[in-house]
Amino acid sequence: MFNKILIANRGEIACRVIKTARKMGIKTVAVYSDADADALHVEMADEAVHIGPPAAAESYLLADKILEACKQTGAEAIHPGYGFLSERASFVEAVQKAGLAFIGPDPRAIDAMGDKITSKKLAAEAGVSTVPGHMGIIADAEEAAKISAEIGYPVMLKASAGGGGKGMRIAYNDEEAREGFVSAQNEAKSSFADDRVFIEKFVEEPRHIEIQVLGDKHGNVIYLGERECSIQRRHQKVVEEAPSPFLDEKTRKAMGDQAVALSKAVDYCSAGTVEFIVDKHKNFYFLEMNTRLQVEHPVTEYITGVDLVEQMLRVANGEKLSLTQDDVKLTGWAVENRVYAEDPIRGFLPSIGRLTRYMPPAESETVRVDTGVYEGAEISMFYDPMIAKLVTYGKTRDDAIAAQRRALDEFYIRGIAHNIPFLSALMAHPRFQSGDMTTGFIAEEYPDGFSGGVLSGDVRNALIAAATFINAVEQSRATQVEGQISTPVGPQDRKWSIGIDDETIMTTIVPLKDHAEVAFADTLVEIKSNWVPGSPVMTAEIGGREMAIEVDRNNLGWTLTTDGVSKQVRVMSSRAAELLSLMPEKEAPDTSKFLLCPMPGLVVSIAVSEGDEVKAGQALAVVEAMKMENILRAEKDGVVKKVAADAGDSLAVDAVILEFE
Repeated sequence: MFNKILIANRGEIACRVIKTARKMGIKTVAVYSDADADALHVEMADEAVHIGPPAAAESYLLADKILEACKQTGAEAIHPGYGFLSERASFVEAVQKAGLAFIGPDPRAIDAMGDKITSKKLAAEAGVSTVPGHMGIIADAEEAAKISAEIGYPVMLKASAGGGGKGMRIAYNDEEAREGFVSAQNEAKSSFADDRVFIEKFVEEPRHIEIQVLGDKHGNVIYLGERECSIQRRHQKVVEEAPSPFLDEKTRKAMGDQAVALSKAVDYCSAGTVEFIVDKHKNFYFLEMNTRLQVEHPVTEYITGVDLVEQMLRVANGEKLSLTQDDVKLTGWAVENRVYAEDPIRGFLPSIGRLTRYMPPAESETVRVDTGVYEGAEISMFYDPMIAKLVTYGKTRDDAIAAQRRALDEFYIRGIAHNIPFLSALMAHPRFQSGDMTTGFIAEEYPDGFSGGVLSGDVRNALIAAATFINAVEQSRATQVEGQISTPVGPQDRKWSIGIDDETIMTTIVPLKDHAEVAFADTLVEIKSNWVPGSPVMTAEIGGREMAIEVDRNNLGWTLTTDGVSKQVRVMSSRAAELLSLMPEKEAPDTSKFLLCPMPGLVVSIAVSEGDEVKAGQALAVVEAMKMENILRAEKDGVVKKVAADAGDSLAVDAVILEFE
């Protein structure tokens, strides 16, 4: 086995590889850019080598610098993680030429499967079911529209070298095909240095289900079940689970057999994934093969007990697989949520900045947190916005979802916007819980965007009771000099005014021996908790239900967050509430005459000039953030008075781009 390996990556996947290497007694080398000098993967590795400026094109994507780092440190092998150089055949060839081992497949498999156009042709030749489409090179936007019309709308325009949702657009007409082609091509060139785009039929009501394969250098290939990845936003996976709630054993075996056949056709050796689109009748079509470790691999590890990173290391070392297909057993259920630095309330726009507080839930046999950050770390505009992957396990799907909901409520992040409230809402959604999902789930269930979780009656009552309890504990502390606070003590028969949304509720709290009772209207709620002032998360049993509630102090009470719902809850005396009702409301400033930058980003282009008339829906500017292009459109008809930004400008959130008359 290798004595020392280098991880040619960053973030959570670099940390993930380091953990398994440690377990196997293998020393590790990290590489880092200027932006990652204080990153967690640098701290965790045995050694670290600086490789350049923040931009990936000047650091993580430079093969020569990676190889030089190996030479400096004596690393014998390179693990590429995912993204960056993980699916670049020329990099693997350079690694092998340098006398090093690549912890992944051979260049031939990467070349064949890493290119979506070539892979579809090979899949068809191998007898794998494929989606109708045009696999040839497309010259320009006009040809893209012509081909799309011939295939029949809707179509999917995809970057040949793409991945992670980048360089992908759906078009329903010629205009969208032209516009989508240009955007997909630009994103592909920026992210992958390859602007080739192909077009295929978009399967409506599709599910995205993928098969995990594992092969060695001796011709053995097996599959380790499937992952359901249908919950996606902008074609990027958000929630993954294993197994799929949709497949039966017959379909699972058919998909697995085809995945193995395709892998053997290209002599695949390592851990890889064959992805399929599955329609409502369980017909499945080859989508692509990812020849590297997937982001969502932990759910497969949970239900199979197989450490995929360990298997990759052993295969790269020339060992035969210790597993046969008959050895693979799927036990229990696992669910993974991707925690991103993005604001779901503002259309999932990227968020950058410092993690002023970062407290993930405690890991256990049923909770796993793969992360590459820590409290005080910075989320940079240069890389993917992923903060962590939260994975939970249960004997049943319901158990895994319940564990995920609880863990999300305990995941405390401050300093930047994040998508945990949205993930909590997804986990609570009846349609998700029933397993009835397609890749259009988010667009169908949140057509106007996400505005917060649904405040059910039980959760509302729990927040009212929690706010009353928290206030009582703080009041109790104010009257005590010393002693641990567990339940409210002292005189608590005073009525409190609790304001939630536009409603005011009068509550009282009665402390008992091991719990308290909160009374309001015709409701009596029992609450038991060891929460103490200053704790950011309150774990409690409220009304017989175990809950975790995030607690943030504000001027008039607390902001309480649970189950995807965040509410500002006022707590004050009756007199204070009466006086507050007399205060005038502050009017929000009028920004309707401005186009503001919705996120920190780089201006790619401005489509209008001063004096131009614009129509509602017209494209005005393109802003790139975290490798994704965002088209900003006019909300209403108007005339451009002033252009305040130019292509190439780096803008902060809410910076003025255009002013209208």
